[in-house]
Amino acid sequence: MIKMKTNKILDEIRSHISPEVKKQLEISVCIANRVYDILEAKGMNQKDLAKLLGKTETEVSRWLSGTHNLTIATIAKISVALGEDIVF
Repeated sequence: MIKMKTNKILDEIRSHISPEVKKQLEISVCIANRVYDILEAKGMNQKDLAKLLGKTETEVSRWLSGTHNLTIATIAKISVALGEDIVF
């Protein structure tokens, strides 16, 4: 299973942020991990998702970095494209 990677620099930054921002990051990473799980289960990758959405692979990669503030509209588009609920 592909999961979001962490590193020491980001971990250090996270140790100095407010609880609200920490929660936002946690939710963003959970959403990204859910998309990765769906992609893996379907034998797909970010490039495949980008094609389904009519977006560039770079844009989808940015969305799935776990630090991008996805809108509800974008989450809905990804859900429809993959045929799976992202947030439940």
